[in-house]
Amino acid sequence: MQRGIDYIGVGVGAIIVDDQGCLFLARRSPQAKNERDLWEFPGGSVEFGERLVDALKREMREEYGVEIAVGELLDVVDHLLPAEGQHWMSPTFICRITSGVPTIREPGKCTEIGWFAPDAVPEDELTLITRENLHHYRQWMQS
Repeated sequence: MQRGIDYIGVGVGAIIVDDQGCLFLARRSPQAKNERDLWEFPGGSVEFGERLVDALKREMREEYGVEIAVGELLDVVDHLLPAEGQHWMSPTFICRITSGVPTIREPGKCTEIGWFAPDAVPEDELTLITRENLHHYRQWMQS
């Protein structure tokens, strides 16, 4: 049985913000599980018995070679992908890098990375969950 397909999966996400307020995004590869070739706030699947924060730190270390501090929970979103037959629950946290420089360590999952000012994010090329997270992040910034 496959998580997200045969049962609801849990995928945790990170809005990583640098000292200038820029946001870290990754472009999903053509081999990604879903929403291929689109930009996203990075994250990954939560393993059985793993805490959300631990999963997020593990994913950032494995995929980008960075250590992060996980801050406030921004939102929890139903990530429904009917065309791909997938359903995920996705909590997303505000984070910052504490050590390392992001590099692509798993090219089968990600083909490009970059830092974007919040008003320069390529909104027409975002995953569904990242669009919703970005909307909530902008609201959070105004509060």
